[in-house]
Amino acid sequence: MRGLALLASCCLAVAATPVAAQSADDPAESFNRAMYGFNDGLDRAALKPLAQAYDFVAPLPVKVGFTNFINNFRDIPNAINNLLQGKLVSAVSDVGRIALNSSFGILGVIDVATEFGLERHNEDFGQTLGKWGVPSGPYLVLPFYGPSTVRDTAALPVDYAFAGRHLVIERVAIRNTLTGFELINDRAALLGAEKALDEAALDKYAFIRNFYLQRRQSLVYDGNPPRPKEEDDYWDESTEAAPDAAVKGNP
Repeated sequence: MRGLALLASCCLAVAATPVAAQSADDPAESFNRAMYGFNDGLDRAALKPLAQAYDFVAPLPVKVGFTNFINNFRDIPNAINNLLQGKLVSAVSDVGRIALNSSFGILGVIDVATEFGLERHNEDFGQTLGKWGVPSGPYLVLPFYGPSTVRDTAALPVDYAFAGRHLVIERVAIRNTLTGFELINDRAALLGAEKALDEAALDKYAFIRNFYLQRRQSLVYDGNPPRPKEEDDYWDESTEAAPDAAVKGNP
């Protein structure tokens, strides 16, 4: 469930980010809240207990090594999407990460590339569509998957095609098992962050929705999203008399 992947980032911002209504971005809020409740219930009943057991049993080197192994696969769509977005330097860096980690890093178990200064990126086809000017569309909560938008949902088949696992690992049973352990591993990494979100957010659905939309906007523009038009209008109006005020020494 993708919503779980937001918990760690949410908790970093929860003290500073207010929960504001964004009904214009969420016209299907009733449906989305129902799907959020379904996903949350499924998590509490099955995924969270499995993650807790895995976190208790698995030694730290095993968890780190498996995370690195999964991230090596994730660098494949990072490279493709950086190329599609015209970020050639980042795409070459991603290819370099795959080559180094797959060879000297023992199929990615050891993250050698980061030690060589090749940082990991976070790209998907939804971001690529956003870079091409495709609007995000309304917010959606998908069953099992979690927070999304119309644009990001439409990009999912391409994300799957770019993932590369089905090309490297032929046996479906092995791919499915790997995906299951990946989900549990990702959930285990968020066990500590979840408590902070539970204690800080009055309406977790609204907070996760608002944070998801802001985060996706930031990712599309590589951390520098355009300022909303209403903010530009306010800035122009509020500073129109600023030069005169400065000359007169008035506040």
